[in-house]
Amino acid sequence: METAFQIANALVLPQWLLMIFAPRWSVTQWLVRSYLIPVLLACMYAYFLFSGGPLNFSDFGSLEGVKSLFSKGGDGAVLAGWIHYLAFDLVAGSFVLQNAQSKGIPHGWIVVPLFFCFMLGPIGLLLYWVIRTVKTRQVN
Repeated sequence: METAFQIANALVLPQWLLMIFAPRWSVTQWLVRSYLIPVLLACMYAYFLFSGGPLNFSDFGSLEGVKSLFSKGGDGAVLAGWIHYLAFDLVAGSFVLQNAQSKGIPHGWIVVPLFFCFMLGPIGLLLYWVIRTVKTRQVN
């Protein structure tokens, strides 16, 4: 499990660094558009999510149910949850980069939101939304 955890973490770091430090490089653009890393993480996620046996999807309907999924699922369930975060935070960061570039928002304005997408997913998306709202109103 520890090895899979390290691999998942190692998969996302290069793309995050490229999005922050080399956002217009062709490799960065390809990674962002292809969603290759989130797809690889999705494969890992599926493996760890379903390797513990069948899921009780009704558990997703309550906080107690979700807690039960993690407590009964052990390390595999926790690892699947972590990989879920890594994948969707990277998708959010990819969206931020693509959207900012399409709207002509200078890259310096999105470095902090990208960092927060990396560390605290939804907070980074919220910060970007505020910046995009302010910056696009200035342009229009």
